[in-house]
Amino acid sequence: MPVYPFGGIIPTIDPTAFVHPDAIVIGNVHIGPGSSVWPGAVIRGDVHFIHIGAGTNVQDGAVLHVSRATALKPDGLPLRIGDNVVIGHNVTLHACTIGNDCMIGIGAIVLDGAVVEASAILGAGAMLPPGKTVITKELWVGAPAKRLRELSPEEIQAIEATAESYRQLAKSYAIALTAQILH
Repeated sequence: MPVYPFGGIIPTIDPTAFVHPDAIVIGNVHIGPGSSVWPGAVIRGDVHFIHIGAGTNVQDGAVLHVSRATALKPDGLPLRIGDNVVIGHNVTLHACTIGNDCMIGIGAIVLDGAVVEASAILGAGAMLPPGKTVITKELWVGAPAKRLRELSPEEIQAIEATAESYRQLAKSYAIALTAQILH
């Protein structure tokens, strides 16, 4: 598994998390229990920290990064991701905050200081500008992203179902990859 220290800090990955061998994790990164990181994902905690909660999946090709200290942001900005978050293929998360039980659609971009509150969806291809907030239980779409509507209970339940599906898939992959390495 390509896990690299940076600045003397080694990523911490819970033993129950799955990181695919073709993903890259660098520096000040914490990956929580039952989370998964898929092929081609890059998680780079070089100039600040990245925290990924429990049961979250970071799908293929996602890029997760942070912001360095600047005159406007003297402390820089970390990347915080909650529990049971579905981060779609080719998503870019940059120095933002993603609450618990969210879905970030395929190819979406979330920029510095933006927040996606709990149980919300940012649609595929959406771009959430710096400092914007997606409110709990809302669906935002477009570039720049705008509120479309409130989520239905079924859509909120679908987020959890997708997160659970990825937790089970990660277990299958871990077993299959371990078997390949042993042979």
